[in-house]
Amino acid sequence: MLKDLLSWIGSLPPLAQIPIVIAVFLIAVALVLFFVEVAPRTGRNYTILRLAVCVIVPGLILIAIGSVFWAAIIASVLGAGLFLLDHRSKAGRGYLLQLVGFLSPAFLLVIVGLIYPTIQTIVLSFFNNARTPQFVGFENFIWIFSQPENLVVIRNTILWVLVVPVVSTIAGLAYAYFIDKSRGEKFFKILVFMPMAISFVGASIIWRFVYGYRGEGDQFGIINGIIVALGGEPVNLLQQVPLNTFLLIVVLIWVQTGFAMVVLSAAIKNVPAEQIEAASIDGVNAWQSFTNVILPGIRSSLIVVLTTISIASLKVFDIVRTMGTAYPDTGVIANEMVTLLQKFETGRSSAFAVLLFILVLPIVVYNARQISKQKEIR
Repeated sequence: MLKDLLSWIGSLPPLAQIPIVIAVFLIAVALVLFFVEVAPRTGRNYTILRLAVCVIVPGLILIAIGSVFWAAIIASVLGAGLFLLDHRSKAGRGYLLQLVGFLSPAFLLVIVGLIYPTIQTIVLSFFNNARTPQFVGFENFIWIFSQPENLVVIRNTILWVLVVPVVSTIAGLAYAYFIDKSRGEKFFKILVFMPMAISFVGASIIWRFVYGYRGEGDQFGIINGIIVALGGEPVNLLQQVPLNTFLLIVVLIWVQTGFAMVVLSAAIKNVPAEQIEAASIDGVNAWQSFTNVILPGIRSSLIVVLTTISIASLKVFDIVRTMGTAYPDTGVIANEMVTLLQKFETGRSSAFAVLLFILVLPIVVYNARQISKQKEIR
């Protein structure tokens, strides 16, 4: 049903598609407002309305995406069950039953979507890639660290993790601090945050027009256009090693700076004004106020930004896949993992996945410990 609807919309002229897409968006917004503002109200009629929604909506969604009929029935029954659990808890009964009922679906999803794939990947990393898998021990990991091209991939991944979080955080912090409370603050912050609304693939395509190279004739790349205008010769920038890796890193920095700016700007605004005024009365200059008052006040936000961008840098795939696969020595672990999987080399691909998991794990653990410490302080 949903597929037919999308096909029908796609067959319409572009000008006819626009109002339909806008109407669908407005309907989605209205539904969100309904669930947030109207459905939670007290009263018998609203209770019946919530029950109807819990039963009908899951079934309609599964039918719309083309699921089988029995799956829609099961979804409706589960929706009714969760409604009853919630209704009983509001009446002061069935707290333990409600706890088990609401945690069970989430726990099941974690097992199916996270724990089982993780265990399966670890197991596959110790087998070869034959149709009849054979246990090879650590041979896949030895292969990773014994091949020069794989060492380049690991080196590039480490460069991404070292450069992107630091530069993005510093740039976002500087922008947030200096633009804060200035005239046109909202406009300037929107300009920096806009790249966050673009997918990594879209950002990569935009930057291909910045780095673009044409051997002869007019250059379509901005940088080479400037070089030629100044009387120089065009350069295929993405062929220059290791410069090409840093040029790809710039794309992620461009995207993530907006995220860092928004989070740190909100953190700076939450620093008590009394502390800043007290520091000013004590005669400290602007730099001392920033380092001794602002930075300690936003430390937890800085950690969140750094760790979040670090994990994004470790998992970067789209940018390299879109821009770097045709150029030398630009590979990263995530891209290499997918490339090997497409070649049906499941053992080596799984070994890269395990390596990526090992690299991400310390960052996640550190972030969790910092959040726990912040809760203890509060």
